[in-house]
Amino acid sequence: MTAAVYGGRAKCLQRLVRLELPVPTTIALSFDTVRDIARGHLPDMAKVMAPFDQKQLLSVRPSSQDPDWGGPGAILNIGMNDARHAEMIDQIGEAAATTIYLRFIQAYAVHVARLDPDEFYLPDTPDAASLKAMRETYEVETDEPFPQDPAKQLGDVLRSMARAWDGTTARLLREAKGAPKDAGLGLVVQAMAMGVGVGECGSGVIQYADSVTGLPQITGRYLRQSQGREALRAQKDAIYLTKDSRGASLEETYPAVFAELVACGDLCRRKLREEMQVEFTLENGALHILDAVRIQRSSRASVQIAVALAQDQIIPREEAVMRVEPAALSELLHRQIDPSAARDLIVRGIAASPGAAAGRIVLTAAEAQASAARGEACVLVRRETTPEDIRGMHAAQAVLTMRGGVTSHAAVIGRGLGVPCVVGASDLVIDRKAGQITAPDGRIFSVGDVITVDGTTGQILVGEPPMREAALDDAFRTLLEWADDARDIGVRANADTPADAQTARNFAAEGIGLCRTEHMFFEGDRLGVMREMIFAEGGDDRAAVLDRLLPMQRADFRALFEIMEGQPVCVRLFDPPLHEFLPSDKAGLRDLAAQLAEPLSEVTARVNALREYNPMLGMRGVRLGIAIPEIYDMQARAIFEALAAVRAKGIDVVVEIMVPLVSAMREVELVKARVDGVANAVMAETKSRFTYRLGVMVETPRAALRAHDIAAHAQFLSFGTNDLTQMTYGLSRDDAGRFMSAYVQQGVYAEDPFHTFDVDGVGELVALGAERGRQGRKDVIISICGEHGGSRVAIEFCREHGFDYVSCSPFRVPVARLTAAQLALREGFERR
Repeated sequence: MTAAVYGGRAKCLQRLVRLELPVPTTIALSFDTVRDIARGHLPDMAKVMAPFDQKQLLSVRPSSQDPDWGGPGAILNIGMNDARHAEMIDQIGEAAATTIYLRFIQAYAVHVARLDPDEFYLPDTPDAASLKAMRETYEVETDEPFPQDPAKQLGDVLRSMARAWDGTTARLLREAKGAPKDAGLGLVVQAMAMGVGVGECGSGVIQYADSVTGLPQITGRYLRQSQGREALRAQKDAIYLTKDSRGASLEETYPAVFAELVACGDLCRRKLREEMQVEFTLENGALHILDAVRIQRSSRASVQIAVALAQDQIIPREEAVMRVEPAALSELLHRQIDPSAARDLIVRGIAASPGAAAGRIVLTAAEAQASAARGEACVLVRRETTPEDIRGMHAAQAVLTMRGGVTSHAAVIGRGLGVPCVVGASDLVIDRKAGQITAPDGRIFSVGDVITVDGTTGQILVGEPPMREAALDDAFRTLLEWADDARDIGVRANADTPADAQTARNFAAEGIGLCRTEHMFFEGDRLGVMREMIFAEGGDDRAAVLDRLLPMQRADFRALFEIMEGQPVCVRLFDPPLHEFLPSDKAGLRDLAAQLAEPLSEVTARVNALREYNPMLGMRGVRLGIAIPEIYDMQARAIFEALAAVRAKGIDVVVEIMVPLVSAMREVELVKARVDGVANAVMAETKSRFTYRLGVMVETPRAALRAHDIAAHAQFLSFGTNDLTQMTYGLSRDDAGRFMSAYVQQGVYAEDPFHTFDVDGVGELVALGAERGRQGRKDVIISICGEHGGSRVAIEFCREHGFDYVSCSPFRVPVARLTAAQLALREGFERR
């Protein structure tokens, strides 16, 4: 019997029987049999009922391949009729027998006949009058008497459960949990262990590990004169399992039964190799095990349980690595909203950076910084963010934007900072003058109101619901150490500041794969100096201003190198268009005019002159470095002087300099000549020797197509999938969110290409670029450093094409490490 044919519950029950646990007689119906039942073809009911005593009542439970996929609820007491009722009155008393009959009529009416549940409630007094009344209600609602034939009852139950599985709502719910569209359902028919009757009778549920922490802990309830899972639903009368100061316990009242349950849990853990939840019944003091399922667990518990099973040598370490979903690690790295918390939804956007945080609404970066200075948590709400907002994003607990997609400025920076972020909430209206935002339902929220950003789900909520804190415990670190032993591709981090680098180091990144140096220019007073450089008249004037930035950037690089001692650091030279450093509103222009001591009209004219119709395809990246070489000269000098300084302290670091937005070999030649010249000058001045690598960020289609030429002058090629996707598709990554959902829904694209790496289109271009790059230089280092870098699809692609490493935001490094390990292990399993 396999779970792929009969379902997980059936497979588990079979193993419990083999372990000689007290499981009542059970038969399993396969997926194919249940599909036939749904089409109206019942199996031979005589054969189905043959293993059971004619007087035994039966239960039916669902058995899907994965317990998380759910299924219809269990139906108990099948076979109960007038004759059996009369017999049971003599055996267990009228109240108990009538209770069982009433429960069955209720379940049959609601779940099989699909009648109104309000008409079939259990009376306070289970007597002949209440039984007669419920049967008459059934007859009125159906125009036929309650069925008395146990075979008909069972057939109707099987048919109802089979058809419920195929219902639209059920199908959508399980597909949302990752089930395939053709997922099958098995059914388990089992003899009832009554739980109601003479002597000690009752039912309960026990589990042996905590669902939140995963640590060993016996929890559950037991309820006398009950069936199924009533003990968990009971508001009173249910007793604890272990000794508890709050009330009676099974351990104290029936120590032998409790000891038997503990032994059952230990046996299940060792033989089923899992932490289980067990449903049990006492019938006149005798224990029966009705069911055992894998316990529901939080992400933290998932890691803890997998690691503990491996440490106890119940499963191999490799299996522990395979058991944890990489997304679970992402949840552990950030605060999350408590799953049981009520959610008052304001609007839904695109989940851009995971985690959850609450704070008061602010509408500008300056307000965010002021709020942080007062010690008040805030959420920065913007139409869209720009590089000028970075300081505000640092100060805010979370970020919300009306525009943008998963690779927009807010999304990329949010992930890098580990700040929860939701973008593309286009149904929200922002009014900066009034200091308000308006929700789609018309509710108005003002500056200072508290909202919560859930960057994991994309929801914006009213107020501050209860949170669960991040949980980076020993089990988390142990699992990742085991993952590192298995993976076969490097994982670096995209880190723009020393703080980012420290986060990357804490998460065991193998270096920095992308340091976006322009983000350093927005720290402190540097923005003002940068603006002076932009307004400088000639090369000498620009160089003079940049000399003031040089020590600031050198200090950044030095801190970066010291943190990443022994690891490679890939520094991307200046990339964005200059207009991003200039104000766009009137107040900002007035401040800039005052700073420069220039007339407002001249400043405004100069700012307008720098604007481009399509700046992302304009004067940025290497084009800016060639047109205004003083910028790259300053950056190269800052890098090499920092390198010389740390080497003098005995710190070794591998420095890589990356040229962005390349499309022609000559661009690389020009930049390399100047960078080599600066390197030689610094070595002469500092009387030191060092080496470095110069490479290219491949983010234009032409660079991929001409990679064999470019690689002749570049020691590494790192594919920037954000811009490469944008240029390959001809899509604006900041604006595509406006229509992308319609495209995905209508099947134009299978997924948002900025969210999921497009293997067929962009991937073919990347593979071609990598192949041609190796033709130009056999030892060229190949990697991906765009936002796709930490995704499973991209890592699988990079492994397939022999890439050296992937680079992703620091908070995605653990996810990438685990994903890479699982892919390597899966490939190894498939080869065996």
